[in-house]
Amino acid sequence: MTQRPYNFSAGPAAMPEAVLAQAAAEMLDWHGCGMGVMEMSHRGKEFISIYEQAEADLRELLAVPPEFKILFMQGGGLAENAIVPLNLSRGGTVDFVVSGSWSQKSAKEAQRYATANIAASGQASGFTALPAPASWQLSAGAQYLHLCSNETIHGIEFHELPDLKALGCDAPLVIDFSSHVLSRPVDWSRVGLAFGGAQKNVGPAGVTLVIVREDLLGHALPACPSAFDYQTVADNQSMFNTPPTYAIYMAGLTFQWLKQQGGVAAMERCNIAKAELLYGYLDRSAFYVNKVDPAARSRMNVPFFLRDESRNQAFLDGAKARGLLQLKGHKSVGGMRASIYNAMPIEGVQALVDYLKDFEKEQA
Repeated sequence: MTQRPYNFSAGPAAMPEAVLAQAAAEMLDWHGCGMGVMEMSHRGKEFISIYEQAEADLRELLAVPPEFKILFMQGGGLAENAIVPLNLSRGGTVDFVVSGSWSQKSAKEAQRYATANIAASGQASGFTALPAPASWQLSAGAQYLHLCSNETIHGIEFHELPDLKALGCDAPLVIDFSSHVLSRPVDWSRVGLAFGGAQKNVGPAGVTLVIVREDLLGHALPACPSAFDYQTVADNQSMFNTPPTYAIYMAGLTFQWLKQQGGVAAMERCNIAKAELLYGYLDRSAFYVNKVDPAARSRMNVPFFLRDESRNQAFLDGAKARGLLQLKGHKSVGGMRASIYNAMPIEGVQALVDYLKDFEKEQA
């Protein structure tokens, strides 16, 4: 394929070129069956084989233990902010660690179905640092603790999930891992449920991954729609209603691509190298600034600012001319943001660093 621009979008995000090429080749006829995937019955043998392979590959890639169910759902991460409390809260108290915009949204939505306790918040720091677990004010008898393990907008990441038992908490941990799923391993001994929208590291928007421990099933509130009841979805192998078939197919192709790259451990090494390359230059420069505590910096989403923000548009125009796309920061925080998910090669990050250097020289 000819060189495509490097797309730093936070989501929907760039996908591996090899995956897009395979999907294009199979668009009209999947494996000689005479149908494209979008035309298949979700109960036909062709799609069932796609679904089963995708589930098996995801379980292998993330080393998901057998006591966890893998669900392919709809609604995205935002819908899970309601679906999780509908399934797990039992109408009681739920604890939240608010580390940025997404966990703020989660806590607000959960208040519709349960009592949401803000156990800790990074708002006082402008969401540039993570509150230390020892400072969390956990509720006695909370049904679960929710945290967003990578905040896409503010560029904050929990590089190690908290050990709730060490904090004297028996509640299961729920993580929104939408923007770092498959970029690093997951310690399932510390997790009760993980969910994530696909459109950052997995595939196109439309499918949401939910990985839930079996003992947490079967406790949905009466108000929970049947299609969002985890027990019902699990009992029907994610096919209680018509699933997002093409998005599952694309996710499955991405899982196969990840296995070809060496799996999650190999991707983590690559992601560390990409992040170190970009943060390293930003830290050495007096022209740009990243405000996030180095201990909490996201490997996936790198927000940064020009110290002279009157030059922002010139920076974005120059980046586009160099084939570096979608670098404008989220409207709520401004500045710039480079999302460097699994599909972003290190060559793309190097191209961005080269442009950062050149723009700084031009503006000096």
